[in-house]
Amino acid sequence: MLFQNKTAFITGASRGIGKAIALKLASQGANIVVAAKSITENPKLGGTIYTAAAEIEAAGGKALPIQLDIRDEAASKAAIEQAAAHFGGIDYLINNASAINLESIEKVDPKRYDLMHSINVRGTFFLCQAAIPWLAKSTNAHIINLSPPINLKAKWLASHLAYTLSKFNMSMIALGLSAELKPKRIAANALWPKTTIATAAVNNLLGGEMLMKLSRTPEIIADSVFYILQKPADQCTGNCFVDEDVLAAEGITDLSQYAYVPGNTNFYNDLFVD
Repeated sequence: MLFQNKTAFITGASRGIGKAIALKLASQGANIVVAAKSITENPKLGGTIYTAAAEIEAAGGKALPIQLDIRDEAASKAAIEQAAAHFGGIDYLINNASAINLESIEKVDPKRYDLMHSINVRGTFFLCQAAIPWLAKSTNAHIINLSPPINLKAKWLASHLAYTLSKFNMSMIALGLSAELKPKRIAANALWPKTTIATAAVNNLLGGEMLMKLSRTPEIIADSVFYILQKPADQCTGNCFVDEDVLAAEGITDLSQYAYVPGNTNFYNDLFVD
């Protein structure tokens, strides 16, 4: 199996995109660190680190559930150390955990602003910092941030500036690390969906069932990660990937399997993608 004896540390892996990535890699024998906050079930969100771990084991991987709030950099460092000790190292860091709020500058309050930046930017930054010594020991280390191409058209900075700043910062972390960590042969890339993904955030916070019907399933991101992680780390780095392009490069152009509503061909473009 392609990822036998490889270890992936995935934030926000208790549900949605993070869990889909975990299950894909587990199906190829990977060890998965399920790093997320949820230890009790929330009916609106679904899933905990323990239920995700059980699914990962059933899919063929090994799982280590760790309750983690990445806003706490000491806890992030401890979680990295625990994961490396448990599995003997870390090969991949997938920074999936994020907070979203699409309010305008006139409406967004400091608490929401700080939440997005403390999770999306600060949390990602210090988790990368903690993981680098272990990634440097891997034979093909990758960091992937779930963040968009840096599109400086004013329309993407308007209306939801606080969120845009936080997500562009995640991409800049990936681009910065791609150059800084090249001597250590650690790849760093960003990955973003072309269309909206059917997640709890879309259902509960954004467009509800209407937008869910115009979305693709998280498996399209999981499959994109699957292909990126197979690339040589010293060659595949410093990219802001879009899922459709990753799959097209692998000869996969029929994306019908990823439709949230089977047979649907009408999708809603995600933010930051023209």
